[in-house]
Amino acid sequence: MNKVVLKAEDLDGFLEESDKSSISKMDKIYREVLSCFNFLSTTRSGAERKREEANLISLYNEMGAMMQEICRTEPNLLVYSFLTPQESHPEASRLIAKLRDERTEREEFVYYIQRAYEMLFKLAYGGTPGEQKNYLIVKTPVTIPVQNYAVHKITNIDEKIENTVMCVMLRGALLPSMIMSKEIEEYSSHGYVSPFALFRIRRDDTRHENDMEYILDLDRSYFNMEKLDGKDLIFADPMNATGGSLVTVVKYLLDQGIQPRSVQFFNAIAALKGALRVVRALDNCRVYTLWMDPVLNEAAYIMPGLGDAGDRINGRDEACYPRNIIQLVADYGSNIARLYRAQLREIEDTVLGNRT
Repeated sequence: MNKVVLKAEDLDGFLEESDKSSISKMDKIYREVLSCFNFLSTTRSGAERKREEANLISLYNEMGAMMQEICRTEPNLLVYSFLTPQESHPEASRLIAKLRDERTEREEFVYYIQRAYEMLFKLAYGGTPGEQKNYLIVKTPVTIPVQNYAVHKITNIDEKIENTVMCVMLRGALLPSMIMSKEIEEYSSHGYVSPFALFRIRRDDTRHENDMEYILDLDRSYFNMEKLDGKDLIFADPMNATGGSLVTVVKYLLDQGIQPRSVQFFNAIAALKGALRVVRALDNCRVYTLWMDPVLNEAAYIMPGLGDAGDRINGRDEACYPRNIIQLVADYGSNIARLYRAQLREIEDTVLGNRT
Protein backbone atom coordinates (compact mmCIF):
# COMPACT_ATOMS: atom_id res chain seq x y z
CA MET A 1 0.00 0.00 0.00
CA ASN A 2 1.17 3.52 -0.83
CA LYS A 3 0.96 5.25 2.57
CA VAL A 4 2.51 8.12 4.52
CA VAL A 5 2.64 7.88 8.34
CA LEU A 6 3.16 10.65 10.89
CA LYS A 7 3.63 9.87 14.59
CA ALA A 8 2.47 11.82 17.62
CA GLU A 9 6.00 12.29 18.91
CA ASP A 10 6.89 14.00 15.63
CA LEU A 11 3.98 16.38 16.12
CA ASP A 12 4.99 17.18 19.68
CA GLY A 13 8.48 17.97 18.45
CA PHE A 14 7.10 21.13 16.84
CA LEU A 15 5.77 22.49 20.15
CA GLU A 16 7.76 25.13 21.99
CA GLU A 17 8.54 24.82 25.69
CA SER A 18 6.07 27.62 26.44
CA ASP A 19 3.39 25.65 24.56
CA LYS A 20 4.06 22.54 26.61
CA SER A 21 3.90 24.57 29.82
CA SER A 22 0.54 26.10 28.81
CA ILE A 23 -0.87 22.70 27.86
CA SER A 24 0.27 21.23 31.18
CA LYS A 25 -1.37 24.06 33.15
CA MET A 26 -4.60 23.59 31.18
CA ASP A 27 -4.58 19.85 31.86
CA LYS A 28 -4.20 20.54 35.58
CA ILE A 29 -7.18 22.91 35.64
CA TYR A 30 -9.29 20.46 33.64
CA ARG A 31 -8.66 17.75 36.21
CA GLU A 32 -10.43 20.05 38.66
CA VAL A 33 -13.21 20.46 36.10
CA LEU A 34 -13.61 16.68 35.91
CA SER A 35 -14.00 16.57 39.68
CA CYS A 36 -16.82 19.11 39.31
CA PHE A 37 -18.46 16.91 36.70
CA ASN A 38 -18.32 13.91 39.03
CA PHE A 39 -19.81 15.90 41.90
CA LEU A 40 -22.61 17.35 39.76
CA SER A 41 -23.45 13.88 38.47
CA THR A 42 -23.98 12.47 41.97
CA THR A 43 -25.17 15.22 44.29
CA ARG A 44 -28.85 15.52 45.16
CA SER A 45 -28.51 18.70 47.17
CA GLY A 46 -29.68 21.84 45.40
CA ALA A 47 -27.43 24.08 47.49
CA GLU A 48 -24.36 21.91 46.84
CA ARG A 49 -25.16 21.82 43.13
CA LYS A 50 -25.36 25.61 43.01
CA ARG A 51 -21.99 25.99 44.73
CA GLU A 52 -20.35 23.45 42.44
CA GLU A 53 -21.81 25.08 39.33
CA ALA A 54 -20.33 28.40 40.46
CA ASN A 55 -16.96 26.67 40.88
CA LEU A 56 -17.28 25.14 37.41
CA ILE A 57 -18.05 28.51 35.84
CA SER A 58 -15.01 30.01 37.58
CA LEU A 59 -12.74 27.26 36.23
CA TYR A 60 -14.08 27.69 32.69
CA ASN A 61 -13.52 31.43 32.90
CA GLU A 62 -9.95 30.79 34.03
CA MET A 63 -9.29 28.43 31.12
CA GLY A 64 -10.90 30.87 28.69
CA ALA A 65 -8.69 33.72 29.86
CA MET A 66 -5.61 31.50 29.49
CA MET A 67 -6.53 30.48 25.94
CA GLN A 68 -7.26 34.08 24.99
CA GLU A 69 -3.84 35.19 26.25
CA ILE A 70 -2.11 32.38 24.31
CA CYS A 71 -3.93 33.32 21.10
CA ARG A 72 -3.19 37.00 21.62
CA THR A 73 0.51 36.28 21.12
CA GLU A 74 -0.01 33.92 18.16
CA PRO A 75 -1.16 35.87 15.07
CA ASN A 76 -1.91 32.75 13.04
CA LEU A 77 -4.37 31.34 15.57
CA LEU A 78 -7.68 33.18 15.19
CA VAL A 79 -10.63 32.35 17.46
CA TYR A 80 -13.98 33.91 16.61
CA SER A 81 -14.95 34.88 20.15
CA PHE A 82 -11.50 36.35 20.85
CA LEU A 83 -11.53 38.64 17.81
CA THR A 84 -15.09 39.73 17.14
CA PRO A 85 -17.09 42.40 19.00
CA GLN A 86 -18.65 41.38 22.31
CA GLU A 87 -22.15 41.45 20.87
CA SER A 88 -21.20 38.64 18.44
CA HIS A 89 -20.09 36.23 21.16
CA PRO A 90 -23.52 34.98 22.33
CA GLU A 91 -24.36 33.83 18.80
CA ALA A 92 -21.22 31.70 18.62
CA SER A 93 -21.72 30.38 22.13
CA ARG A 94 -25.33 29.33 21.49
CA LEU A 95 -24.37 27.72 18.18
CA ILE A 96 -21.57 25.67 19.74
CA ALA A 97 -23.91 24.68 22.59
CA LYS A 98 -26.36 23.28 20.03
CA LEU A 99 -23.59 21.37 18.26
CA ARG A 100 -22.43 19.89 21.57
CA ASP A 101 -25.89 18.88 22.77
CA GLU A 102 -26.42 15.12 22.51
CA ARG A 103 -30.12 15.80 21.80
CA THR A 104 -29.30 17.67 18.56
CA GLU A 105 -30.27 15.29 15.78
CA ARG A 106 -28.51 14.92 12.44
CA GLU A 107 -30.57 17.36 10.32
CA GLU A 108 -30.34 20.07 12.95
CA PHE A 109 -26.63 19.37 13.46
CA VAL A 110 -26.02 19.90 9.73
CA TYR A 111 -27.95 23.18 9.89
CA TYR A 112 -25.71 24.47 12.70
CA ILE A 113 -22.57 23.31 10.89
CA GLN A 114 -23.68 25.37 7.90
CA ARG A 115 -24.15 28.41 10.12
CA ALA A 116 -20.77 27.83 11.77
CA TYR A 117 -18.93 27.86 8.45
CA GLU A 118 -20.75 30.94 7.24
CA MET A 119 -19.50 32.71 10.38
CA LEU A 120 -15.96 31.38 9.89
CA PHE A 121 -15.94 32.52 6.28
CA LYS A 122 -16.87 36.05 7.35
CA LEU A 123 -14.16 35.97 10.02
CA ALA A 124 -11.53 35.19 7.38
CA TYR A 125 -12.83 37.13 4.39
CA GLY A 126 -15.22 39.72 5.78
CA GLY A 127 -13.07 42.56 4.54
CA THR A 128 -12.10 45.82 6.18
CA PRO A 129 -13.41 49.38 5.71
CA GLY A 130 -11.95 51.11 2.69
CA GLU A 131 -11.38 47.99 0.62
CA GLN A 132 -12.18 48.15 -3.09
CA LYS A 133 -15.78 47.35 -4.02
CA ASN A 134 -17.38 45.29 -6.76
CA TYR A 135 -20.89 45.66 -8.16
CA LEU A 136 -23.37 42.87 -8.77
CA ILE A 137 -26.17 43.53 -11.26
CA VAL A 138 -28.98 41.03 -10.71
CA LYS A 139 -31.99 40.36 -12.94
CA THR A 140 -35.15 40.15 -10.79
CA PRO A 141 -38.52 38.47 -11.45
CA VAL A 142 -40.26 41.88 -11.77
CA THR A 143 -41.07 42.70 -15.43
CA ILE A 144 -43.66 45.52 -15.18
CA PRO A 145 -43.38 48.08 -16.69
CA VAL A 146 -40.01 46.70 -17.92
CA GLN A 147 -37.54 44.02 -16.84
CA ASN A 148 -36.05 45.14 -13.51
CA TYR A 149 -32.47 44.82 -12.32
CA ALA A 150 -30.89 45.47 -8.92
CA VAL A 151 -27.41 46.81 -8.24
CA HIS A 152 -25.55 45.63 -5.12
CA LYS A 153 -22.18 46.83 -3.90
CA ILE A 154 -19.92 44.13 -2.37
CA THR A 155 -16.37 44.07 -1.02
CA ASN A 156 -13.88 42.92 -3.64
CA ILE A 157 -12.18 39.82 -2.18
CA ASP A 158 -11.53 38.10 -5.51
CA GLU A 159 -7.75 38.16 -4.96
CA LYS A 160 -8.20 36.30 -1.67
CA ILE A 161 -10.62 33.62 -2.83
CA GLU A 162 -10.10 32.96 -6.55
CA ASN A 163 -6.82 31.09 -6.04
CA THR A 164 -8.24 28.58 -3.56
CA VAL A 165 -8.44 24.79 -3.61
CA MET A 166 -10.67 22.90 -1.18
CA CYS A 167 -8.72 20.06 0.45
CA VAL A 168 -10.86 17.35 2.08
CA MET A 169 -9.11 15.07 4.58
CA LEU A 170 -11.84 13.13 6.37
CA ARG A 171 -15.43 12.16 5.61
CA GLY A 172 -16.68 14.57 8.28
CA ALA A 173 -14.91 17.35 6.40
CA LEU A 174 -16.74 16.79 3.10
CA LEU A 175 -19.85 18.88 3.80
CA PRO A 176 -17.96 21.72 5.57
CA SER A 177 -15.66 21.87 2.53
CA MET A 178 -18.67 22.13 0.23
CA ILE A 179 -20.10 24.91 2.41
CA MET A 180 -16.82 26.89 2.25
CA SER A 181 -16.62 26.40 -1.52
CA LYS A 182 -20.21 27.62 -1.90
CA GLU A 183 -19.41 30.73 0.15
CA ILE A 184 -16.41 31.39 -2.11
CA GLU A 185 -18.60 31.00 -5.19
CA GLU A 186 -21.18 33.43 -3.80
CA TYR A 187 -18.64 36.07 -2.77
CA SER A 188 -16.63 35.85 -5.99
CA SER A 189 -17.60 38.47 -8.56
CA HIS A 190 -16.90 35.83 -11.23
CA GLY A 191 -18.74 32.91 -9.63
CA TYR A 192 -15.46 31.08 -8.98
CA VAL A 193 -15.97 27.42 -8.02
CA SER A 194 -12.95 26.07 -6.16
CA PRO A 195 -11.32 22.84 -7.33
CA PHE A 196 -11.27 19.96 -4.85
CA ALA A 197 -8.48 17.66 -3.63
CA LEU A 198 -9.59 14.59 -1.69
CA PHE A 199 -7.22 12.88 0.75
CA ARG A 200 -7.91 9.62 2.55
CA ILE A 201 -6.31 9.91 5.98
CA ARG A 202 -7.12 8.19 9.24
CA ARG A 203 -5.63 7.90 12.68
CA ASP A 204 -4.99 4.61 14.43
CA ASP A 205 -7.61 4.67 17.18
CA THR A 206 -6.14 1.59 18.83
CA ARG A 207 -3.40 3.91 20.09
CA HIS A 208 -3.40 6.67 22.70
CA GLU A 209 -2.92 10.38 22.16
CA ASN A 210 0.78 10.22 23.06
CA ASP A 211 1.62 7.46 20.55
CA MET A 212 -0.99 8.09 17.85
CA GLU A 213 -0.21 7.47 14.18
CA TYR A 214 -1.76 9.35 11.24
CA ILE A 215 -1.92 7.34 8.01
CA LEU A 216 -2.37 9.00 4.60
CA ASP A 217 -3.55 6.41 2.04
CA LEU A 218 -2.43 7.71 -1.34
CA ASP A 219 -4.04 4.85 -3.24
CA ARG A 220 -7.45 6.03 -2.06
CA SER A 221 -6.84 9.76 -2.44
CA TYR A 222 -7.90 11.84 -5.43
CA PHE A 223 -6.04 15.00 -6.40
CA ASN A 224 -3.97 16.59 -9.14
CA MET A 225 -0.60 17.45 -7.62
CA GLU A 226 0.23 20.13 -10.18
CA LYS A 227 -2.99 22.03 -9.50
CA LEU A 228 -2.01 22.50 -5.84
CA ASP A 229 1.24 24.37 -6.46
CA GLY A 230 1.05 28.09 -5.70
CA LYS A 231 -2.55 27.81 -4.51
CA ASP A 232 -4.30 28.88 -1.33
CA LEU A 233 -5.17 25.52 0.24
CA ILE A 234 -8.28 25.49 2.42
CA PHE A 235 -8.95 22.66 4.85
CA ALA A 236 -12.36 22.69 6.55
CA ASP A 237 -12.71 20.11 9.32
CA PRO A 238 -15.37 20.50 12.03
CA MET A 239 -12.95 19.31 14.72
CA ASN A 240 -9.23 19.84 15.13
CA ALA A 241 -8.23 17.55 17.96
CA THR A 242 -4.53 16.83 17.48
CA GLY A 243 -3.65 18.59 14.22
CA GLY A 244 -2.09 15.35 12.98
CA SER A 245 -4.18 14.86 9.85
CA LEU A 246 -3.55 18.36 8.51
CA VAL A 247 0.17 18.29 9.25
CA THR A 248 0.51 14.86 7.60
CA VAL A 249 -1.14 16.01 4.37
CA VAL A 250 0.64 19.37 4.11
CA LYS A 251 4.07 17.93 4.98
CA TYR A 252 3.56 15.27 2.30
CA LEU A 253 2.75 17.95 -0.31
CA LEU A 254 5.78 20.01 0.71
CA ASP A 255 8.00 16.92 0.42
CA GLN A 256 6.72 16.50 -3.15
CA GLY A 257 7.87 20.02 -4.00
CA ILE A 258 4.46 21.67 -3.81
CA GLN A 259 4.67 25.26 -2.54
CA PRO A 260 1.21 26.57 -1.62
CA ARG A 261 0.73 30.31 -1.44
CA SER A 262 -1.03 29.78 1.90
CA VAL A 263 -2.69 27.11 4.04
CA GLN A 264 -5.87 27.90 5.94
CA PHE A 265 -7.59 25.58 8.42
CA PHE A 266 -11.23 26.17 9.43
CA ASN A 267 -12.74 24.41 12.47
CA ALA A 268 -15.97 24.68 14.41
CA ILE A 269 -14.02 23.54 17.48
CA ALA A 270 -10.25 23.21 17.93
CA ALA A 271 -8.35 21.84 20.89
CA LEU A 272 -5.63 24.12 22.19
CA LYS A 273 -2.93 21.48 21.71
CA GLY A 274 -3.97 20.65 18.15
CA ALA A 275 -4.16 24.31 17.15
CA LEU A 276 -0.69 25.03 18.55
CA ARG A 277 0.79 21.98 16.82
CA VAL A 278 -0.56 23.17 13.45
CA VAL A 279 0.77 26.74 13.60
CA ARG A 280 4.14 25.55 14.94
CA ALA A 281 4.54 22.78 12.34
CA LEU A 282 3.44 24.66 9.22
CA ASP A 283 4.75 27.95 7.92
CA ASN A 284 2.29 30.37 6.36
CA CYS A 285 -0.67 28.55 7.93
CA ARG A 286 -3.62 30.18 9.67
CA VAL A 287 -6.13 28.42 11.90
CA TYR A 288 -9.62 29.90 12.09
CA THR A 289 -11.84 28.38 14.75
CA LEU A 290 -15.27 29.29 16.02
CA TRP A 291 -14.49 27.89 19.48
CA MET A 292 -11.45 26.61 21.34
CA ASP A 293 -11.64 23.70 23.78
CA PRO A 294 -8.96 23.27 26.46
CA VAL A 295 -7.71 19.66 26.43
CA LEU A 296 -7.55 16.20 24.87
CA ASN A 297 -8.23 12.92 26.64
CA GLU A 298 -6.00 9.84 26.41
CA ALA A 299 -7.81 8.65 23.28
CA ALA A 300 -7.07 12.01 21.55
CA TYR A 301 -10.67 13.22 21.67
CA ILE A 302 -11.47 16.85 22.44
CA MET A 303 -12.94 17.62 25.86
CA PRO A 304 -15.65 18.70 26.38
CA GLY A 305 -15.99 18.27 22.60
CA LEU A 306 -19.12 17.20 20.77
CA GLY A 307 -18.56 13.54 19.90
CA ASP A 308 -17.81 12.24 16.42
CA ALA A 309 -18.61 15.11 14.05
CA GLY A 310 -18.39 12.83 11.01
CA ASP A 311 -21.05 10.50 12.35
CA ARG A 312 -23.25 13.41 13.38
CA ILE A 313 -23.05 14.97 9.90
CA ASN A 314 -23.12 11.84 7.74
CA GLY A 315 -24.70 9.20 9.95
CA ARG A 316 -22.80 6.09 10.91
CA ASP A 317 -21.50 3.56 8.43
CA GLU A 318 -22.42 -0.05 8.78
CA ALA A 319 -19.35 -2.01 9.90
CA CYS A 320 -19.45 -4.21 6.79
CA TYR A 321 -20.29 -1.39 4.36
CA PRO A 322 -18.14 1.72 4.72
CA ARG A 323 -19.27 4.35 2.20
CA ASN A 324 -16.91 5.92 -0.30
CA ILE A 325 -16.95 9.62 -1.19
CA ILE A 326 -19.55 9.28 -3.96
CA GLN A 327 -21.88 7.28 -1.71
CA LEU A 328 -21.58 9.94 1.00
CA VAL A 329 -22.52 12.61 -1.52
CA ALA A 330 -25.52 10.56 -2.66
CA ASP A 331 -26.68 10.12 0.94
CA TYR A 332 -26.78 13.88 1.49
CA GLY A 333 -30.03 13.87 -0.49
CA SER A 334 -31.65 16.11 -3.07
CA ASN A 335 -31.76 19.27 -0.93
CA ILE A 336 -27.98 19.32 -0.48
CA ALA A 337 -27.45 18.25 -4.10
CA ARG A 338 -29.47 21.19 -5.42
CA LEU A 339 -27.82 23.71 -3.12
CA TYR A 340 -24.23 22.59 -3.82
CA ARG A 341 -24.58 21.37 -7.41
CA ALA A 342 -21.44 23.15 -8.70
CA GLN A 343 -19.39 21.74 -5.81
CA LEU A 344 -20.72 18.23 -6.42
CA ARG A 345 -19.71 18.41 -10.07
CA GLU A 346 -16.16 19.35 -9.03
CA ILE A 347 -16.03 16.45 -6.55
CA GLU A 348 -17.36 13.95 -9.07
CA ASP A 349 -14.85 15.11 -11.69
CA THR A 350 -12.04 14.82 -9.16
CA VAL A 351 -12.96 11.28 -8.13
CA LEU A 352 -13.99 9.91 -11.50
CA GLY A 353 -11.77 11.73 -13.94
CA ASN A 354 -8.72 13.39 -12.39
CA ARG A 355 -7.02 10.83 -10.21
CA THR A 356 -3.23 11.14 -10.04
